[in-house]
Amino acid sequence: MSCEGFPLKILIASGKAHDDQYFVHVMENIKVKTDRRPRTRPLEVLADSAYDEISIRKYLRRRAIKSNIPINIRNRKNPKRGRPTRLEYESYRKRGTIERFFAWLKIGFRKIASRYERLNVVFKGLLDIACFLLSWKKFQEVF
Repeated sequence: MSCEGFPLKILIASGKAHDDQYFVHVMENIKVKTDRRPRTRPLEVLADSAYDEISIRKYLRRRAIKSNIPINIRNRKNPKRGRPTRLEYESYRKRGTIERFFAWLKIGFRKIASRYERLNVVFKGLLDIACFLLSWKKFQEVF
C-alpha cells in the first residue's frame, strides 16, 4: 500500500501465491500516524484489475472504504447484470504514482528487481533500505 507513491506496508510472499490472498492481511496492518491516533482505514483503495474479486470488494464495503478497481475481463466470462462496479478515472490516474515507485525500485536497485536472496529476511531488509533511500531522495527534493 502506498501514500503519494511510497509504501505504507510491505509484505513478502511466495511468487506462486496470488496477491489477493494477502490483501486483507496488508490492509489490516496499515497504520498512518496522525496527531491523535493512527488511522487504520484509508478513504479509497486504488488497485489494478488483478484485485477484482468479490471477496475483496465485500471486505472494502464492510469497512466503508471506496474501492476503485477496474473490472478484470478474464474473471467475468458472462457479463453481470445490475449496477456496475465503481471506477472513477480521475482518481484512478493516481495509480501511476504507485507504478512509478515500482519502476524506481527496478531501475535503481537491480538486485531487488531480480531476487537473488534465498531468505525473506534479507530480501525484506533490502526492500526497506531501498524504500528509505527513495523516500530520502524525494524529501530532499521537496526541502
